[in-house]
Amino acid sequence: MTDLEGELRRAVRGDVGFDVTSRALTTMDASNYRRVPLGVVAPRDADDVAAVLAVCRERGVPVVARGGGTSIAGQATGTGVVLDFTRHMNRLVSLDPGAREAVVQPGLVLDRLQEAAAPHGLRFGPDPSTHSRCTLGGMIGNNSCGSHSVAWGTTADSVRELDVVTARGARLRLGQQWAGAPEGLRALAEGELARLRTGFPELPRRISGYALDALLPEKGADVARSFCGSEGTLGVLTQAVVRLVEAPRACALAVLAYADEAAAAQAAAGLLPYGPLTVEGMAADLVPSTAALPRGGAWLFVETGGKSEGEARARAEAIVRAADVLDSLIVTDPAGQRTLWRIREDASGTATRMPDGSEAWPGWEDCAVPPARLGAYLRDFRALLTSHGLKGTPYGHFGDGCIHVRIDFDLLTEPGIARFRRFSEDLAELVVAHGGSLSGEHGDGQARAELLPKMYGTEMVALFERAKGVWDPDDLLNPGILVRPSPLDADLRFSVLPREPVDVVFGYPADGGDFSAAVRRCVGVAKCRTTSAAGSSVMCPSFRATGKEEHSTRGRARLLHEMLAGELVTDGWRSTEVRDALDLCLSCKGCRSDCPVEVDMATYKAEFLHHHYEGRRRPAAHYSMGRLPLWLRWVERTRTAPLVNALASVRPLAALAKRLGGIAPERRIPRVATQTFGRWWSRRPATSSSGGDLVVLWPDTFTEHLSPAVGQAAVRVLEAAGLRVALPPTVALAKAPVGDGRTVALDPLSLLRGRGRVCCGLTYVSTGQLDRARTVLRRTLDLMDPVLDTGAPVVVLEPSCAAALRSDLPELLADDPRAARLAAAVVTFAEALEKYAPHWKPPAVHRPVTGQTHCHQHAVLGDGSDRRLREAAGLTGDLAGGCCGLAGNFGFEKGHYEVSASCAEDQLLPAVRGAADGAVVLADGFSCRTQLDQLAGVRGRHLAEVLAGALDEEGS
Repeated sequence: MTDLEGELRRAVRGDVGFDVTSRALTTMDASNYRRVPLGVVAPRDADDVAAVLAVCRERGVPVVARGGGTSIAGQATGTGVVLDFTRHMNRLVSLDPGAREAVVQPGLVLDRLQEAAAPHGLRFGPDPSTHSRCTLGGMIGNNSCGSHSVAWGTTADSVRELDVVTARGARLRLGQQWAGAPEGLRALAEGELARLRTGFPELPRRISGYALDALLPEKGADVARSFCGSEGTLGVLTQAVVRLVEAPRACALAVLAYADEAAAAQAAAGLLPYGPLTVEGMAADLVPSTAALPRGGAWLFVETGGKSEGEARARAEAIVRAADVLDSLIVTDPAGQRTLWRIREDASGTATRMPDGSEAWPGWEDCAVPPARLGAYLRDFRALLTSHGLKGTPYGHFGDGCIHVRIDFDLLTEPGIARFRRFSEDLAELVVAHGGSLSGEHGDGQARAELLPKMYGTEMVALFERAKGVWDPDDLLNPGILVRPSPLDADLRFSVLPREPVDVVFGYPADGGDFSAAVRRCVGVAKCRTTSAAGSSVMCPSFRATGKEEHSTRGRARLLHEMLAGELVTDGWRSTEVRDALDLCLSCKGCRSDCPVEVDMATYKAEFLHHHYEGRRRPAAHYSMGRLPLWLRWVERTRTAPLVNALASVRPLAALAKRLGGIAPERRIPRVATQTFGRWWSRRPATSSSGGDLVVLWPDTFTEHLSPAVGQAAVRVLEAAGLRVALPPTVALAKAPVGDGRTVALDPLSLLRGRGRVCCGLTYVSTGQLDRARTVLRRTLDLMDPVLDTGAPVVVLEPSCAAALRSDLPELLADDPRAARLAAAVVTFAEALEKYAPHWKPPAVHRPVTGQTHCHQHAVLGDGSDRRLREAAGLTGDLAGGCCGLAGNFGFEKGHYEVSASCAEDQLLPAVRGAADGAVVLADGFSCRTQLDQLAGVRGRHLAEVLAGALDEEGS
């Protein structure tokens, strides 16, 4: 392997990676399969591709072309050299609006092409649900389709010419009338004309096998079209000329509700004469919440287009009138349409979990039948599932007769794998009986190629093998895929994982306490690889900053998978490869909400760091910032805040402190409050104990020591709303004087139990100091015991601390029932006002807002109450998504500054710069406010501060 690596490095200008990380990141795609490559090459151009093929041909090493790695059937994995086109060969070469053509490289992400075409009123027709990360090369390789295929067909319908390098180094430009055909292809096709005319089923989503019928003279002998869907087995694509279509100026989305999926499927074909752009279907068991959908058990998403909104709506209304529906909804607002489409697009991920939380997997992801037979096929399909004791949630392209489904296969045990094979064989026969195709969108790969004889017969499959021999006589390109296939039950990704649960600290309740099951959540749909955070989404800021797979949620999950497998990553929790990939994870928790299967990489990172550094010296930042609550309490007790601030203002001393503490030299050390929030509280006049509901205000470390003004403002607003405010006890008491706004001991003996401060343990969790976090949290529960007995809500002002109490606390202390009680008691500032002071009207601010929703609030807490409170106060506008990039200790750690600043530039800083005059800059998190101050010189304010200021103005 070393000789191969060296020879490739000498032969190509692109990147060559034979290291553990590069290989581990490409062992899997979005399928059930895993194959370990020898190395990965990211070519810079067609010359590099030809050079790689020459080196590998001489050594007999297979080559696999890979785009976004979102293939469902296993065709983007291989045991030889993987070509990664996303790194360099990812450009839009040209776009000709007049000719409605674009020239693209294989690694170009579909959304980038759509963005470039949109100003010209054009678009690329096919649009798979992975459009934000799938590549044009991968779409051509799989002949992808997407939701608009009823209008604009498959990728093959949008291809004009293809530049291809064959395994033996020939450079061909494929087109119609035999253009670019390799020697022998025309003779092969013309010798089998009868078979090509009769051997392929006529249906819109026939993707299985090679499209040799495209070579028929009556079809223009289109070599480029016949190459589409060949899954990297015939040649390596280096450039493509693709057709664009006119995009409708306006669209309407009609959501049609039916009693069940069979009724929806039966109705779909009848809507096609009305010229819809989409006819997508899904059932209730795939939707987390049906609140946004019309009443029913299954829905068709039918999009119509027009030159105006009125025309698009009229067409949608005509379809609603023609459809026999239980209920319907028509949406013309683009934002509303995006919200509804997101429900459908996330199905490929959400389908991997059944309603009861059990796992479900691809394998029979996209069979297609004639649309008119879809209803009957679905009924037979459901019956087949039941007969095998399996469950699945079908959805997909009902207008084209193509069904996606994830099934709860047991791919971990021998009996389960045997049932997987039996079901696969039976389903293949069922699909063929209905006149269908084993693949209707994602290709055959390893999942279905073995069963192609059931669909085509042995003679046609033999013809496929002969065609492969014409293009690739040495079987160099993606062997084991499509022809002479590997068994469908070989190379399963789960076979290498440990069978016994891994000893971990977090509880992983959603995964049965099994860390392996938590890691298995990532199925590879790669929503984390998007280059822009759409709307309010957060995931994955580090990938957007670096563009590297190892810094995506999927990449980190792959490395954790390989760590558990122990084949590539051999040193387990001590792995430096996993550590380095996790190092740039901001622990923003964006993946917890934005990943369709709710991968929680922040928790996995904390778990890994705990084991990685167990019994070993930690990085300096873990001591300086991971134990920040401890250091700040010492400053408070010694009354040395003025001294600390003075020393931090002396550059040489600050530089020394930052070097010793592992802090980025570019950062300024935040000032410590000379009067803590707790000291301010103890000195304020006592308030009446009568009146409204009691709320207990959580004095988090940041509010207590670094921004006490936020706590003071919150008290001002909560009391103005008629609520009684108290702080948690600082001594462990059998009973507590909770509710009088004071914290005192009831008897002298209680003082012997020790004074302390409640703490959410966030800084310990984020640095993986989980033993210390559990100790801190147990002490916190002891202090909070009397508060829990009152049933009072606990108002937490810092979103990251609230998220830690809501999610990390019950997972770290699952054995302590008080943990779940405290987690349930936690409310945000806005939630407290909405729930416990519902009739209070906030002061009128009447100003626009800018800023960013805190990433932890977005991921764990939700911001509905905040938006309603802002609206009630006359604060207009929406906050940006993404992550500020500081993320607690992350942005302060040495080596993280550049990525931290890049994350801020993703959404936060542009939103602030582009804000209207007089806009209020909202930033509820201390990290967000610090980032704004240090990178933009802008003061962000907590919502409590804004409302308190308005109250003071009203009273003045």
